[in-house]
Amino acid sequence: MVSVVIRNKNQEKALRFLLKDLRERYADDVAEIIVLDNLSTDGCRAVSQEYGAKFVTIEKFSYGESANVAAREASHDIVVLFSAHAFPVSHDFFKLIIQKFKGREDELAGLRCIHNAHDYVAYINNLSSQDDYNKAGVMFAGSAFNKRVWEKHPFKSDVPTFEDKEWSKRVLKEGYKIEFVPSIFCYDIKRDKKQLFFREKNEIVGGYQLHYTEQSLPKTLKYTVVIWWRLTKNYAVDLFYLAKRTLFMFGFLANKPEQFK
Repeated sequence: MVSVVIRNKNQEKALRFLLKDLRERYADDVAEIIVLDNLSTDGCRAVSQEYGAKFVTIEKFSYGESANVAAREASHDIVVLFSAHAFPVSHDFFKLIIQKFKGREDELAGLRCIHNAHDYVAYINNLSSQDDYNKAGVMFAGSAFNKRVWEKHPFKSDVPTFEDKEWSKRVLKEGYKIEFVPSIFCYDIKRDKKQLFFREKNEIVGGYQLHYTEQSLPKTLKYTVVIWWRLTKNYAVDLFYLAKRTLFMFGFLANKPEQFK
């Protein structure tokens, strides 16, 4: 059986949909559902109780430590970690995960599920996690990991993000395996500017910790120039096509075919 753990903050609508999906479509495969909540101020607690999910509060959130909490709270060896804004799609999502782990509990550290075209191409082309832990390692918007392996190799609690990639890199070096599984899920989130900035800050720090990519003044200036150029270009293109659409509509209204008059 499988423990499903959902990381959540103020995602009441998305959380309700995910819990409904899990309860109605995957009841035979999921033994327990745990919501790890970072001080939500909406109705997430009530929604979790409505669907019979265990509600655990995390006051000081970090991606690495929340993954550790997920493993500690889970009662079963197979742990599927979702974000609240992700949800399984394929009918055999959990069955394929269970089947993949069967008899391989001592060697298989985790499974990467499929959520976009890049994942699917990597899966079809048999991309190995040993060759690219970034594109073929676990991704905790919707991936499974082995609690037995976690007991020996916990997640790093001090990483602001990329805890899944850091763990993948580390356990692969220890000789464990991470593989793709054709379990399909949807990752659906719309972030505002403040959330995007928060994510970008974490990714800069997390990328440095993971890849030891040195940040320098020339790189920062180059990045700034590139971003400003893209924004200006996109804005100009949007204005150009807005003008073309407006002119077309005026022309169409002035010269409508007879059948539309």
